[in-house]
Amino acid sequence: MKALYITSTQRFSGKTAFCLALGQRLQKDGYKVGYFKPVSTYPWEPLPGRVYDEDATFIHRILGITDPLVNMVGVVLAPSLVQELRCGCVDRDLMSQIEAAYKRVSVGKDVMLVEGGASLREGLSLEVDPVSVANHLDIPVLATVRYRNPVSMSDAGVDAQRQFRERLVGLAINAVPDAEISGLQECFACMEGRGIPTLGVLPLREQLQSISVGEIADVLDAECLTCADKRDGLVENLMVGAMSAEQALPRMRRIPGNKAIITGGDRTDIQLVALETATQCLILTGHLRPVPEVTRRAEELGVPVLLTRKNTMETVDAIDDVFGKTRLGQKAKLDQFEALLEEHFAFARLYASLGLEHKA
Repeated sequence: MKALYITSTQRFSGKTAFCLALGQRLQKDGYKVGYFKPVSTYPWEPLPGRVYDEDATFIHRILGITDPLVNMVGVVLAPSLVQELRCGCVDRDLMSQIEAAYKRVSVGKDVMLVEGGASLREGLSLEVDPVSVANHLDIPVLATVRYRNPVSMSDAGVDAQRQFRERLVGLAINAVPDAEISGLQECFACMEGRGIPTLGVLPLREQLQSISVGEIADVLDAECLTCADKRDGLVENLMVGAMSAEQALPRMRRIPGNKAIITGGDRTDIQLVALETATQCLILTGHLRPVPEVTRRAEELGVPVLLTRKNTMETVDAIDDVFGKTRLGQKAKLDQFEALLEEHFAFARLYASLGLEHKA
């Protein structure tokens, strides 16, 4: 059985997207793929008493994995457990728990994809950080890096190499603007010379950074007043409508791509202007219901209107917290990410490093 530990050097680097896309590629090549998340710091409780991991649940569904969800996570760091561990009230060997769970879920698999933390420090205070876990499970590592600038990219690569050492099989650089890719070739060559391979450089695609209307509704715990069947619509940009309608109109028209407009439920003028400017979603704050004219026009145009109890600042903060956290639940996003990986990722090189047969 082969395994690959996929982790991030910083938040929102795309590790879950890489797990999903690599998993699908391996499945197409005939390998039986398993998935395991050693440490969950974002527990999800769909039913009282049933705590799962959001990423594991997502991967389980898309890859069609048959293992019970509870077996796909080693340790769920629920707030109560973290508090007990840090204050010394509970003496628990988390690493042994992770190892035992990993061995159980690996049975019968050709390749295990193990998803690491959102940063190389996640879980460090409890001694279950990505470096410690990868070393303990003895698994090669692919580090995902979200591009910001050449220096931060190089810093992330060197940091990953210093911490994972010979375990690092390479980097996957994500969200690089097209205009900058050619100018980075010397950086990649330099890192290669230092023993830091770059297996993939994926260009930035705004649609992949988007969030669905349904995800926004869930984050805001919002009521959908119109077009409840449009949850899969993708939002690429946000705008707060706090100015006059005359000032808002030209700004709304200048925003590229699909946008969501956030405004007070009592701002009928802004709402009606927004509906005439290719708005993907209208988010009304303060739990103030719009006038019937707004909902009628939104239904005519097929625009979802979400009503939240949060104020405008709380709404912006809540959406900002998840924007850029790539979720590939929409087929269009999944297809686009897979196409990017097919074109820009060195599968043959990765397979060789893992001792797998590459089936072109």
